[in-house]
Amino acid sequence: MKALLCHQFGEPESLTMSDTETPKPGPSQVLIKVKACGVNFPDTLIIQDKYQFKPELPFAPGGEVSGIVEAIGSEVKHVKPGDKVFALTIWGGFAEFVLADAHKCLPMPDGMDFVTGAITMYTCGTSLHALKQRGTLQAGETLVVLGAAGGVGLAAVQIGKLMGAHVIAVASSDEKLNLCEASGADETINYTTEDLKTRIKELTKGKGADVIYDPVGDKYSEPAVRSLAWGGRYLVVGFAAGVPASIRLNLPLLKGASIVGVFWGAFAQKQPKESFENFQQILGWIKSGQLKQNIYREYPLEEGGQAIRDLMDRKVIGKNVVVI
Repeated sequence: MKALLCHQFGEPESLTMSDTETPKPGPSQVLIKVKACGVNFPDTLIIQDKYQFKPELPFAPGGEVSGIVEAIGSEVKHVKPGDKVFALTIWGGFAEFVLADAHKCLPMPDGMDFVTGAITMYTCGTSLHALKQRGTLQAGETLVVLGAAGGVGLAAVQIGKLMGAHVIAVASSDEKLNLCEASGADETINYTTEDLKTRIKELTKGKGADVIYDPVGDKYSEPAVRSLAWGGRYLVVGFAAGVPASIRLNLPLLKGASIVGVFWGAFAQKQPKESFENFQQILGWIKSGQLKQNIYREYPLEEGGQAIRDLMDRKVIGKNVVVI
């Protein structure tokens, strides 16, 4: 099979198209003929040996795929060859075939296309878990979403609105903020031209934000925490800006606030019942047209490195996808 492989850790430009052996499924695995693979922030880390999972070289990046079941292991009962599925693989998706653990592989609903299937689990799964289980977001509360035009951010904007929140979207350009407004954001902040803390205070009439969803980190984290309302929740989703921030612990103390970590992958593994319920809700929203990701660009397999580069350079508005 053909795959875009990382032979040595480094930048996305070092990924190379290669011929490699098609894997065979173990007893509890599914072999998927890949049709599309979502591009996510962990892909930018795993090729640089900066992610918590460290695959052996060489490997293909790509942790979120959709496709058709090619073969199944002896213990797999819920899917069969020929079924359309989506799956989390952590890596391996930038290839014609990939193995997935059976419990991380689900049948695609009727009517869902492969591109949609490949961009649903990471972004929407992370955002609903963050807002529902970790942020306990309530109808009528104010939600501030940093990096709101990215994949997880745009999902958080839409899901926050569906949960009844007043949503303030924060992004780095007017183009990105226009998309956030079209996706349901009530108000916006451009943090390249406006002061984040000042604008949150103004837009909330001095109260502050009940929940702040932060997949960006770095220099934006402290002003975000300072912008929390009494009893607010600051959700640590990721560090797209590249550096985890250091937060003064007197800030949450003075506000009676919480700093809450969000690790959806571990949640899905440790609390599968709740994760399944979340996913059924997500699929219902997608089917009804209430939840929809913006596709920035579709890339052929040989341009998968460029897809990761565009994500690293913060060019992507919504989601980009490798199509095979």
